Amino acid sequence: MSSPEFMGLVQSLQASAEAALGDLNAASALARRDGLGVSDERARQVAQRSLNLLVTLAEKTRGNLTFDEADVLTNAIHALRTRLGN
Repeated sequence: MSSPEFMGLVQSLQASAEAALGDLNAASALARRDGLGVSDERARQVAQRSLNLLVTLAEKTRGNLTFDEADVLTNAIHALRTRLGN
């Protein structure tokens, strides 16, 4: 059975990265467009940090996750790597 806390942690880290990149909602995208958000470099740093944390989490939990937990974690990592061009 999947742990709601684990799933929430993965989703929270992914959402932090998406918010930094302006992808989470229209308000953050508009703020970035209008120059009110963080710089592009800072946004990439924040998103990269979240990605690094997810990768570390995957490495440290390898073999101890349910299929669903591993799938959510893998998908989050893939989505952020694609978005960041890693």
